[in-house]
Amino acid sequence: MAVRLTRTRTVALLAAVLVCAGVAVGIWRDPMAPLRNGLALQGWWIGLSERHVVVGDHRWVYDESESADPAAPTVVMVHGFTGGKENWYPLAERLRGRYRLVIPDLPGWGESQRIAGADYGFRAQAARLAAFLRAIRRDGNAVVVLGHSMGGGIVALTAAEHPDLVARVGLIDAAGVRFADNAFGLEVLAGRNPFGVHDAASLQRYLDIVFHDRAAQPAIPWPASKAVIDWRIAQAPFEQQVLDRIGRSEERFLPGERAAAIRQPALLLWCRQDRVIDPSAMALYAQKMPQALQVSLDGCGHMSIMEKPDDVAAAVALLIQQGKPR
Repeated sequence: MAVRLTRTRTVALLAAVLVCAGVAVGIWRDPMAPLRNGLALQGWWIGLSERHVVVGDHRWVYDESESADPAAPTVVMVHGFTGGKENWYPLAERLRGRYRLVIPDLPGWGESQRIAGADYGFRAQAARLAAFLRAIRRDGNAVVVLGHSMGGGIVALTAAEHPDLVARVGLIDAAGVRFADNAFGLEVLAGRNPFGVHDAASLQRYLDIVFHDRAAQPAIPWPASKAVIDWRIAQAPFEQQVLDRIGRSEERFLPGERAAAIRQPALLLWCRQDRVIDPSAMALYAQKMPQALQVSLDGCGHMSIMEKPDDVAAAVALLIQQGKPR
């Protein structure tokens, strides 16, 4: 029986081949290198180019693709806790060509610079994001900023405090408000990291928390899975430091409080099965942002941008084409 490969499946297979090919020659030097190479291939396949820029005291790494129309808006996508720019690739594949896309690793995360002892909470990262937007914006092009999870809280603060930099804002499964209690939130308040990974079982638990549909979870075969587990073990102190700032400190609800100052056209998007940021958070943000388009998706969890990229792309297009300011 013949099997027809979609572009996404083809990329996944190519990435898997690259991982396997790279194991024998490189894994002993850098266990994450084969996996990073596979992800870089995926970005290249969908038309993204890697860029670097030093803004303030941090070196940023980001992906970029140009639009067919030079006057089209720039869409900046900001990832969440334990995430990276690659989380946005399914959405980027659907938006490419229509807008200029800029997809960074936040300072401290992914391939961007981390400085020991620096603050990577909501307030500090929002200030860094504002400086990054100044560095990458182009005269005459509106900037649309999308934030997922932790990135949503950062984007909310940035949009509220720098309306000159953000023309339209999208908050997707965004942190930063006191949502209804769930298992994830209670663990955070108790000082634990619900996303912590230390073995194969906890890696699967992490994936099950953030994805509603197991079929949407990224395949991480051995030895890539061992590299991911070892990496996450090494990252545990940093993750806990950030989680304490965004989940337990005095600034944990700052994005929601400042959202009342967001007057730009806005989008609020949640999945009904989100087990991380409970869907009750959308109504809390909507109280502060009555102008926001509200989109509720079914059959997906916290990773709407990967589980339902077609629906998210349609919502982003609606924000850009029909969103109204307050």
